[in-house]
Amino acid sequence: MNIDRQELVRQAKKGSTQAFAALYEEIYMDLYRFAFYTMKQPQDAEDAVSEAVMTAFEKIGMLKKADAFKSWMFQIVVNQCRKKLKQKERQQQLGQEDEPYLAADPGTTLSLREAFEQLSDQERMIVALSVFGGYRSGEIGEQMGLPAPTVRSKMSRAFQKMRRFLGEEESI
Repeated sequence: MNIDRQELVRQAKKGSTQAFAALYEEIYMDLYRFAFYTMKQPQDAEDAVSEAVMTAFEKIGMLKKADAFKSWMFQIVVNQCRKKLKQKERQQQLGQEDEPYLAADPGTTLSLREAFEQLSDQERMIVALSVFGGYRSGEIGEQMGLPAPTVRSKMSRAFQKMRRFLGEEESI
């Protein structure tokens, strides 16, 4: 992390909304991509990221190392996504309908999105943290409370599922 970002974190800890916004803007797209692929719905992803940002701003004083800002933010987004997925699951169990699927990322092919949706919530979270967050299995394991070898095997199986799905799509 460069000196400027360290200074921004220091200022954000003192309550500067401008400093916090500058830090957030650097990582927004990574946070949103992760949330979108985890939540599957653009509005749910926006909600998760927005709530995570509010939580982070309120708790920025708890951040111990300035260079850990990105991973700290990702952890908050992960927690928000988990919370929202649990709420969604409860709603579905009560028989409430989900909103229709809305495509928000035109750069991503529909078949890749469909392959991603074949994964379990946990597999989606692992793949998204790896692909969009750039985290290694040990870091993902820490965030999710799983051993690194378990993360690696789940990630491998998730990619195999996606490859199988995409292979089946091409043969149709």
